[in-house]
Amino acid sequence: MTINIVLLQPFIALIAGILILLMPRLLNFIVAIYLIIVGIAGLWPHILH
Repeated sequence: MTINIVLLQPFIALIAGILILLMPRLLNFIVAIYLIIVGIAGLWPHILH
């Protein structure tokens, strides 16, 4: 089973939104981690070639 990043992004956004509502201090960390993951996922095919 493969996980497509396009299908995974809405779930990550939903979980991040819930966590931010519960603990607003996590906003900086959640945004930073999300940006790092999206950046790595976008660059991954180019790194392998």
